Amino acid sequence: MTYEELFSQIQKKRSFLCVGLDTDITRIPKHLLSEKDPVFAFNRAIVDATLPFAVAYKPNLAFYEVLGAAGWESLKKTIDYIRNKSPNVFLIADAKRGDIGNTSALYARTFFEQLNVDAVTLSPYMGKDTVTPFLQFNGKWAVLLALTSNPSASDFQYLENKDGQKLFEKVIQTSLTWGTHHQLMYVAGATRAKELQKIRQLVPEHFLLVPGAGVQGGSIEEVARYGMNNHCGLLVNSSRGILYVSSEKDFAEKAGKAAVTLQRQMQYLLENHGLLL
Repeated sequence: MTYEELFSQIQKKRSFLCVGLDTDITRIPKHLLSEKDPVFAFNRAIVDATLPFAVAYKPNLAFYEVLGAAGWESLKKTIDYIRNKSPNVFLIADAKRGDIGNTSALYARTFFEQLNVDAVTLSPYMGKDTVTPFLQFNGKWAVLLALTSNPSASDFQYLENKDGQKLFEKVIQTSLTWGTHHQLMYVAGATRAKELQKIRQLVPEHFLLVPGAGVQGGSIEEVARYGMNNHCGLLVNSSRGILYVSSEKDFAEKAGKAAVTLQRQMQYLLENHGLLL
């Protein structure tokens, strides 16, 4: 998916919602455990309920890999289901890969050729050669960890060099020489929304994938205030706040209601920024 196509979907759905498919088999409604593939059954129902309001989905691979081969099958079925139901949805594999060049090239083929996702989250710690293989695919994206929403982010990401530049700022600045805003996105946590001002100064055109809204305490209004650009430039992720609103048979209905609540907030923010047709 291109930059322009993603923005078009945001305008069409009046939303910049990304639903995180962090599907924990120990938390899905118990009645689904009798299904042949409980994880896929849960995901299918969530997708059906939230698709009108979401422009992106982000399965977190840990929740699938923990189940071994069966988990990978559930993941592939989920991605194929979304692709068949709505080809224009943006799909992100939340894999946080980062390895030497020849290994990264195989990871890129795995996600872009085998799973057919649009984007992959990557750790840039090992440098340019770990990211470059992901930039060789037209219409595909590398999403680099920049400023994350977890409590220990400050262990490294706020370390300053002799010029007072923080590590997360250096990661962004250096990676700008690797690709364009048509290829690179950055993870910027909603729990650190005010830092989005600094990030926007460094990457005024790039999309930001923003976790941490809702359950983790981040504010969508603050994210929009500090991070929205002239093409929206935001994909705000919600996982637990949608997936686990209910553990009963009405789980999908409740998930849909949670998604539409977020979509309405996002529509208001998009309108305020003059971004809707």
